[in-house]
Amino acid sequence: MFDINFSDLLAALALVFVFEGLMPFINPEGMRKVYLLAAQMDNQTLRFLGITSMLVGVILLYVVR
Repeated sequence: MFDINFSDLLAALALVFVFEGLMPFINPEGMRKVYLLAAQMDNQTLRFLGITSMLVGVILLYVVR
């Protein structure tokens, strides 16, 4: 069922670092504003955004694989 090897896992992790680094590199001021906005959100909103992001990722992974 799960046919994934260690190099696939490392490649996925590497892509996470690349995508996470894009916005601070391209628009550091915008990222600073996003972080300030996130710091003002309550825990429930942040959790909702987190679970939504994870679900979108799982669905995308399912579609791709």
